[in-house]
Amino acid sequence: MIRLNKLLFIVIASSLWAVLPARADEGMWLPALISQRIGDMQAKGFKLSAEDIYSVNQASLKDAVVLFGSGCTGELVSDQGLLFTNHHCGYGYIQKHSSVEHDYLKDGFWALSRAQELPNPGLTVKFLERMEDVTALVNKGIKPKMTEEKQQALIKKNIGKLIDAAVKAGNGLKASVEPLFYGNQYFLFVFREYRDVRLVGAPPSSIGKFGGETDNWMWPRHTGDFSIFRIYADANNMPADYSEANVPYVPKKSFTISRKGVKEGDFTFVYGCPGSTQEYVHSDLVKYIQDVSDPEKIALRTTRLGIMKKYMDQSQAVRIQYSSKYAGVANAWKKWQGEEKGLRKNKIVPVKQAYEKRFEEWAAGTRYEGITTRLANLYAARNPIYRAYEYYNETVRAIEKLQIARGRGGDPKDYYRPIDEETFVAMMTAFDKALDDSYKPEYFVQKRGEYSSMEAWKDAVFADENLAKELSAALEDFFQSNLAPQVQAFNRSINKVYKDYMQGQMEFERERDFYPDANLTLRVAYGHVEGYRPADAIYYTPVSTLRGIIEKDNPDIFDYNIPQTLRDIYAEGGHDDQPVCFLATNHTTGGNSGSPVLNADGQLIGINFDRVWEGTMSDLIFDPEICRNISLDVRYILFIIKEIGHADYLLGEMSFAD
Repeated sequence: MIRLNKLLFIVIASSLWAVLPARADEGMWLPALISQRIGDMQAKGFKLSAEDIYSVNQASLKDAVVLFGSGCTGELVSDQGLLFTNHHCGYGYIQKHSSVEHDYLKDGFWALSRAQELPNPGLTVKFLERMEDVTALVNKGIKPKMTEEKQQALIKKNIGKLIDAAVKAGNGLKASVEPLFYGNQYFLFVFREYRDVRLVGAPPSSIGKFGGETDNWMWPRHTGDFSIFRIYADANNMPADYSEANVPYVPKKSFTISRKGVKEGDFTFVYGCPGSTQEYVHSDLVKYIQDVSDPEKIALRTTRLGIMKKYMDQSQAVRIQYSSKYAGVANAWKKWQGEEKGLRKNKIVPVKQAYEKRFEEWAAGTRYEGITTRLANLYAARNPIYRAYEYYNETVRAIEKLQIARGRGGDPKDYYRPIDEETFVAMMTAFDKALDDSYKPEYFVQKRGEYSSMEAWKDAVFADENLAKELSAALEDFFQSNLAPQVQAFNRSINKVYKDYMQGQMEFERERDFYPDANLTLRVAYGHVEGYRPADAIYYTPVSTLRGIIEKDNPDIFDYNIPQTLRDIYAEGGHDDQPVCFLATNHTTGGNSGSPVLNADGQLIGINFDRVWEGTMSDLIFDPEICRNISLDVRYILFIIKEIGHADYLLGEMSFAD
């Protein structure tokens, strides 16, 4: 039986990427290694070269893509620093500029001159300068007989040296070294971070969030999910803090826009920063997510959302205060529902278990024998502690009063005490009921017995800052000193086994393409425009239109009450077939929000913003039959800029292919 050492593992992994076709349109591929996928991309319709996608010697498509903020993607659409991303990615910044007098969430915002563009303290964008395989350098000095602690200490030291060397030139350079395939491979990512990013335009929420949480993750989708920003730089085009003296950034590359549109079967290519996937994990983790984690988190967030919505519906001011918070809570809440449903419907736990049985039969007599049992035992020991860990995050940390007591509160203008008080009662009751006292600090157990009800305890905590600080400190100290270290220790042990399991899987399935799990670094995902069948006798076509918006329009429901201007435009005629969104088979996840969607010529045809609800389990397993990404058609963006924003001057900055 062949056994792989680390070097041989990398060689085989790279050669697999080079010569084998992809399984359907699954995969999130590293741009620096895209030459190993380019043949398959071209066979599926792509007309450019690997050098056009990623190059360190000349401007390439990568130079028009940014990591927007801490968890989205954006793209450059002019040579004057103009940037598109999703409305939901810019939502928090739009909200911070909003007030009852200037409700940019409700009414939209359009800067009609550079002077009207709004600065956003704390918002950054990062351009990838380069990435490279540094596995050998990270593992330099590692000896087989070293203890795990010494190995990890040396790896940390080596990574520190690599990062220091990569950023020594300054000028906004940032770097990270990320493990791939559970530490079997390491890549260095070097970015240049720009710190002056200004809001240029955003449609009304009735367009940018059309359908609200009802339509979120669903198809057909009719959401104009975009916002527009501009990057500013100093006189040398380098990163600088906000200053009126700064000038629009001149990018190495910006996207040419295609207005030809899409049809079923067209090649599509998403270039963005997917956040996190777990494609190669053990069935016991999938079972925990399906049976415990997702259902419990869904229930807790259902309660929180109900509390927020009750008060938001009563007051415009509260709606503005909590719109961003509500959206943040609701997004994962809806996703988890689709994920749980998809895992059950597609019987992913039995699928994984059957795979593990085949793997163990193959692994008999090798160093991989019994590895799936080791993982099962580790999860059995970890899961009760991890459940408590998740409960803390979903209950204790959801109470703003306790965060404020620790000095972690947000902007006071975005705080509404009645919501927080009701949340305190609901979340602390759920926390107390769900967890054994061994997972709670003694202070909590003692104080709980001193009050006649959770309502009474709430009144005391909100009336007495010292009580709030004591409770917050006790809960957080227990979390940080007890639960978190245990979870981290288990995760280290689990990841160590996964490192071997990953090697074993690649030996076991030599015919399979393996791509690294997403980790918020730049990736390529390619596929084609295609509808899907969510259930028997139903087929969803892949393009939605303005007609669908009018069909859903309802002035009595906030999320479906479109601007009167849009109704008037439609009534004038000629816009029935105005495209809005489209589906494709690209493999995406969180972090891909705002990613450019490109055609076969590398031209911008849309912005990725979502996945279909039935396919959200793609973070754990990709099903080519139902996993679809949802993108906003760029022609709808242009339509809204012109007809709703009356910001035609922005179109003059852009380059069009047709």
